[in-house]
Order: sequence, then C-alpha cells, then structure tokens
Amino acid sequence: MDLTFASISEIADAVKNKSVSAKEVAQHFQTRIETLDRKLNSFTSINPNSLSDAAEIDARIAKGEDVGPMAGVPFGIKEMLCTKGIRTTAGSKILENFIPPYDATVVARLKKAGVVVLGKLNQDEFAMGSSNETSFHGSVKNPWNLECVPGGSSGGSAAAQAARLVAGTIGTDTGGSIRQPASFCGIVGVKPTYGRVSRYGIIAYASSLDQAGPMVSSVKDAALTLEVISGFDENDSTTTQKQVPAWSKSLKSDIKGLKIGIKKENMAGSLHPDVQKTVEKSIETLKQMGAEIVEVSVPLTEMAVPVYYLVAASEASSNLARYDGVKYGYRADFKNLSAIELDEFYGKTRGEGFGAEVKRRIMLGTYCLSSGYYDAYYNKAGQVRRLITNQYLEAFKKCDVILSPVTTAPAFKLGERIDDPLEMYLNDIFTTSTNLAGLPGMSVPFGLSQDGLPIGIQLTACHFEEQKMLDVAFALESASSVKGKHPHVV
Repeated sequence: MDLTFASISEIADAVKNKSVSAKEVAQHFQTRIETLDRKLNSFTSINPNSLSDAAEIDARIAKGEDVGPMAGVPFGIKEMLCTKGIRTTAGSKILENFIPPYDATVVARLKKAGVVVLGKLNQDEFAMGSSNETSFHGSVKNPWNLECVPGGSSGGSAAAQAARLVAGTIGTDTGGSIRQPASFCGIVGVKPTYGRVSRYGIIAYASSLDQAGPMVSSVKDAALTLEVISGFDENDSTTTQKQVPAWSKSLKSDIKGLKIGIKKENMAGSLHPDVQKTVEKSIETLKQMGAEIVEVSVPLTEMAVPVYYLVAASEASSNLARYDGVKYGYRADFKNLSAIELDEFYGKTRGEGFGAEVKRRIMLGTYCLSSGYYDAYYNKAGQVRRLITNQYLEAFKKCDVILSPVTTAPAFKLGERIDDPLEMYLNDIFTTSTNLAGLPGMSVPFGLSQDGLPIGIQLTACHFEEQKMLDVAFALESASSVKGKHPHVV
C-alpha cells in the first residue's frame, strides 16, 4: 500500500490488521511534513506527542481493544480548534502563546475514533480572509502553483491535504472557508448543516455561521469523517439531536431520477472561461448519468455578500471583545509606565495584537451594532437573511441538490488582491448564502484550468440532507478529470 495516497479506510484497516503500525504511519507523514512543508507553510505547530499517541493505539490493538474506525489515521487540525496541550493561535499574534487545556469536541471525537493529531494548520487570522494572506504565521502557498494562494480561510488545511502531508484535515466554514480553498487546491471539502457538528472548543468568529467540517482527498473519506465528528453535544446547545446517518456506507453513484437545480443567478455573472466550461461539463455529465436538470431561482443571492459581512462583522466585534490582554494572550509592553488609563491599555494591546483585516471587521461590526444603527443594519440584515432561507426552501421543493460554481475564477496570485478588500470579499459571492441559510454545502474537484489549477463544483442540499449532496458528489468524482492527478509539490 502506498501510504501517501491511501484512503482513510485503507490506512485504518491496515493498522487494525497490523500490516503497518500506527507509529510507522505517523512517522511517514511527519517525514513528509519536515521535507515538503518548508515550501508551503501550511503547518504552524507540530504535536510533539504524535509518535507516542500512535504507539498507544498500537498497544491497544495488541490487547484486542476496539480503537475506532479511523485507527492510526494522521490528521492536521485548523488553528481555530482547541487541541489540549498544542498551541492554538487562530493565526493571530494576540493568541501567540495560547495552549488550550482541553480539546474541542470535534478533536475529541476524532481521537476517540483512533485519529492521531500530527499538528495545527495555518489559516487567515481569526478565519477572516479568502486567501490565507492575513495569518500572523505568514502566507500559505498553493501546492499546484507556489505563486498562487491556496484560498482561505482554511488554506493551511487545503494545502496540507493536497500535498498529502496528512491523510485528513479539519477546517471551519463561516462564509465559504472550507469550500473555496478545497476548490483552489483540488480536494473535497464539506460544510455540514448548521447544528450537525459541535462548535464547542472552536474559537468563535461569527457564532450563527461557524461550522467545522472535513477537508480530505475523496468523497468517501469526507463522508466517514463527517460521521465521526457529527452529533449532539451537551456543550453546544445549537447542535441537533437528529441521528447521524451512516453516510459512508450509503454512498451511491446511481443518481438516476435525482433533480439537480441550477441557480440561474449564479450562471448570469462574469465567470472565468475555465470555470464556466467546468460547470457546463459537470451539468452535462450529470445529465448523461440520468439526473434531471431543472432551473431554480434564489433572487436574494445578489444580497448575500453584503448581508453576510454585516452579520459576520457584527458577531465578530462581540466575540473578539474578550481578547483584551488582561486574562490571557498578548499584552503590550507597559513595563516603563507607572500608571495608564484602561482605555489606553486596551487600545495599545488590541492595536498591536490584531492584524489590519481583523481590526477592519471589528470596526465595521461595532459601527453596525452601535446605538442608532443597530436596527438599520444588523436587524435589517437578519430580516433579509430569513428571506434568503425562505427562497432556498422554495427552491428545494423543485430539486434535490443545487449545483453552482464555488468561485468565479481558479486560484489567483499571491498579493494580487490583498490591498483591495472589496474585491477579496466578492470571492465569497457563491458561498455565503449557504451559511446564511444554515444549509450543507461542499466542493468536489472536477476540472483543471488551462494553467493546470483545480476547479471545484459546489453542491448544496436542504437542511440535514447531506446524503443526497454526497451521492451527487460521489457520481461527479467518478467522472472528474482531476481524479488521480496530484500537485507538483507532492
């Protein structure tokens, strides 16, 4: 078995039947990180105990214990998720020395399933970005072209997975932060229905939008990982008590009779010719497989980006108020001052601790929530958000899954858009409405641009209908021109 490209199930089965040890698997991927990540900058911390964690799994197998469906599978975890004893900075200077005393529920469930955590993955600061250029740890590079961005904010997860520095990764998605980098790097990324996966232990950006999900190499790996991390959590009151289906065992590529909705608003804009061609080819492929293509409409999609940034920035300004340098995290140097006003203390610490993009969104959100503007902005955004959800529910009466582009263009060059926030925000034009409506969405790689960069297809389903979405992705994956291709860094 070629460990580098083996699936999650293949690695777990090999570890359980002792044809390879969990420790050997962990050592193999650690060596790849040490050799290749200097080109990518995808890892920010390495778990110093990963080999002993893997040895413990081997010892439990030797005793005949059940070690879980992902025995000995090495994972990387985005820096937004707390990992006990491993530095977790959210890509920010203000948390540069934060070592959590506990695991996020997602991480705890992965460990219970037998996963070995190899380390933490780079991201945009506090998940605010679409290119992974706002991180305190420096930019991540796309393994398909080192001059291009990997997407954001889960760019470290996408780059590490595409280069196969790990067998699986976890990202978070507030406005497209799993799907957009998955598309740019040619991997599968799933944002589950809001409430499927616990947010306990995930550093909050925008609480009504944040969700964690798998970023892996195949639809089957995504389905299995989603099964492991989903389910009710008493530590997160927004999690659903719905039963978690066995998605990975129910996957089927026979999609005859399924209705695929094409949102006419997404096809009317200015798409890059390579993206347009890939989307049209995916529609034709599904048609040939027996699916029925129907046109649907969600007219308020055009308002999704401004509504998203009003909601997300408002919630961020509230959530990030806790980082004040008093209880933990970065504190400005005041040793030469005998006394200082509290406002000045906060201002200096937060001014030095946060990056420019985070400060921009805190100021925008604080303005939206301020007296006299709350109703005009935050409340109004909430009302439009409800209407967007209603329009999606109407659309899903006519179809099972909606297909659309993930982005308007393939991965762009590093530095190309970082000085133009508006252009960067418009990256999210096809992804934010899914978060506003709390729907499940995913990106599956389907084509390559003329420059050899991956292009993903976005699939969206109605609430808690992940199986339909995964089935269509499974079918598309079987006909994908990216299948079996790997970036040059590998």
